Amino acid sequence: MLPQETPFMGDWPVPSPRLTQGATLPAPELPLADVFGPLWADWISRAAEAKSAPPDYVVAGLLATVGSAIGNTRWAAPWEGWQEPPILWTISIGSPSSNKSPGLDAVLGLIKEVEREKRHAMEGDLAEWREKAEIAKLAESAWKEVAKAALKDGSEPPERPDTLRIEPEPFLPRFSIADGTVERLAVIVSKQPRGTLLARDELAGWLQGMTRYSGGGSDRPFWLEAYGGRAYSVERMGREPVHIDRLSIAVTGGIQPDRLKSLLLRSDDDGLLARFIPIWPDPVPLRRPRAQAGAERCAIALRRLYGLSMYRDENDRERPWVMPFSDPARDVLDAFRLSVRAWERDAEGLLLSFIGKMSGLAVRLSLILSYLDWAMSDEGEPQEIGRNAFGRAAHFVEFYALPMARRAYADAATSKAERGARRLLDAIRARGWPRFTSREALRLDLSGLSSAAQLNAALTVLEDGDAIRPIAPPPNPNGGRPTRLFAVNPALLAGMS
Repeated sequence: MLPQETPFMGDWPVPSPRLTQGATLPAPELPLADVFGPLWADWISRAAEAKSAPPDYVVAGLLATVGSAIGNTRWAAPWEGWQEPPILWTISIGSPSSNKSPGLDAVLGLIKEVEREKRHAMEGDLAEWREKAEIAKLAESAWKEVAKAALKDGSEPPERPDTLRIEPEPFLPRFSIADGTVERLAVIVSKQPRGTLLARDELAGWLQGMTRYSGGGSDRPFWLEAYGGRAYSVERMGREPVHIDRLSIAVTGGIQPDRLKSLLLRSDDDGLLARFIPIWPDPVPLRRPRAQAGAERCAIALRRLYGLSMYRDENDRERPWVMPFSDPARDVLDAFRLSVRAWERDAEGLLLSFIGKMSGLAVRLSLILSYLDWAMSDEGEPQEIGRNAFGRAAHFVEFYALPMARRAYADAATSKAERGARRLLDAIRARGWPRFTSREALRLDLSGLSSAAQLNAALTVLEDGDAIRPIAPPPNPNGGRPTRLFAVNPALLAGMS
């Protein structure tokens, strides 16, 4: 180890904050009343207080739930050639004690209640269908016997009786699911064309399982399409193919920051993670609720949303009703898209992928906000997306979703060299080194800094950030190539023992 005395080298500039400050940016404030209006803002606040959770987590569950409730019954179309389903994916980020799950449950618990009501109402229809199916089965058996005898005698077999022709089995609704194979989900969505919601307490296992081989390949393509509402066919060995006209599955759930960080840094940038709205608020203090949450208000709104139906076209096929934008809403959208293009110039990696989806995200959210307003009112169904609804959606995306993405994707948005530089600087400060050699840095055997090329890239970042500077090494008495020596900015060691 070299002597610890550092020669005077003049004034040092202030080291770059991006190297000395943590990568985690502050959480943006949720624009609750500005985006959701007074009625929904009041319910969200009460529900969050009842769960001792930040209102952000309630919003995460609400947006995904409402998007799935509308599903393929209504789509948004800013203009011809551009349509968006209201499907949203939200991911609640926080430590185990941050009350992510209780916050999500404020809405998810109500889905199960509405689903139970719908299933109970259909039990009579299902029982009647099963009775008809049993009669049809007996009739088919009898008809087959008569037909076989006729064919054996050389006579004309009887026509298939009408009693064998029954409607398809009523499908009991599945408004939310916690798990399931792609094959099972495909069956559900093919029988429930409005779509559904995947709600998991922890999303890490689901995300990590995307690349597993499951009898026919990765599940990742299925989920990439599930966000967009496009046609999709699931074909696996040994099973009948399942075709879905519009694959639409909303997703919500929680994850811990460390798990998210490892997933972000290891993930291929194919757009899967960028489809999520990351929601990572600061924890709230624990306190006893001051008022009732008023869950019935939200339940009534959800019943109204789940009451929406797809319409049948001239070919008797179920399709979404497509809601157009008003001209003033298109004007706001034009301006927003120009802003998105400007933000893209300063981004890279997963953050760039997220920003690239922000225009579509704002369109989807404007449809959801339009129907949130309708579901909590006595007014008729909206006929277009207006300037107010899209303006609120754009405000949410710009001033909340984008800062949250920057906060969540900070590590993944930085280069490997910068992450290595931070790692090396942390090790230098932990050891209190006023100066060090490149050989000593390599001996630290830090992750991502095990080769000379990786170390040199990190050293360059630290030099550019005024954290270190090269100094002339003492002469080597044995000759040979001199080792590289660096001095550390004294400001980085101030107050450290």
